[in-house]
Amino acid sequence: MENDTSEFLLLEFSKIWELQIMHIVLLLILYLMTVTGNLLIISAVISDHHLHTPMYFFLMNLAMQDIGSVSVIIPKAAFNNLMKIRTISHSGCVAQVLLFFFFLSCDVSLLTVMAYDRYVAICNPLRYEMIMNRKACTKIVGNVWTASLLSASLHTIVTFSIRFCSNIINQFFCEIPYLLKIACSGLYETEIGVIIFGAILVIGCFAFVIVTYVHVFSAVLRIPSVQGRKKAFSTCLPHLIVFSLFVFTGSFVYLKPISDSPSFLDFIITITYSVIPSMLNPLIYSMRNKDIKVALSRLFGQKLLFC
Repeated sequence: MENDTSEFLLLEFSKIWELQIMHIVLLLILYLMTVTGNLLIISAVISDHHLHTPMYFFLMNLAMQDIGSVSVIIPKAAFNNLMKIRTISHSGCVAQVLLFFFFLSCDVSLLTVMAYDRYVAICNPLRYEMIMNRKACTKIVGNVWTASLLSASLHTIVTFSIRFCSNIINQFFCEIPYLLKIACSGLYETEIGVIIFGAILVIGCFAFVIVTYVHVFSAVLRIPSVQGRKKAFSTCLPHLIVFSLFVFTGSFVYLKPISDSPSFLDFIITITYSVIPSMLNPLIYSMRNKDIKVALSRLFGQKLLFC
């Protein structure tokens, strides 16, 4: 089957059943935490008109994309290992690459936009409503989704135009670097070039976020109120930390040479960039946010009262 690419063989977590169950349970816990936290954000923003502001609009879109990114990879991986199968069809692999890269690109773009939103809110508050009005926010999110879909389509088309000399993917889902590893020699230079170009764009986004937050922190330090400075830092610092974790681990996966044999370190790094940021976003941006807590207490208070 090694040269038959009508289907691919994904990584088996372990030959030992107990270790397989441990991996499945770990993935499902991370998945449930991610989906639950992000669904709470979406419910709170939709249900409370006080949260119909640019920051929470972007946050709701980020939550939807976080749910999408983990839903593309984790349920399939858990099901495969639970049923003791490793296969994924060629079309299923194409769909997984397209959707995962789409949500990944959306995350990078939205986190960059959210940094700009905080910059305008803190450094130029008098013009905030004029700059970040509803029409502008809708257009920004539309451009994010469109550009991300085009980027994901380009990567997917270039990747699967390559002829594969094996069908064994040493990862628990179809990931572009591991697909390039099984490509026939000399036929994948185009996709490597596309990945390097994408990496340059991501680094550019990261540099933009850093410069933006330098201006933000400079403005925050001039705020006379200690409570005001604390609130601004509590909003901006977690954003910077999660974005840095996401960019550095993701860049490491896509730019480092892929080893011939699977390793536990590769699995951990992949989880770190593909799942952990999506799980942390609700905790960082919302569960520590007073407005979100009030909205959720109203929402569930009304539900309990109705019941």
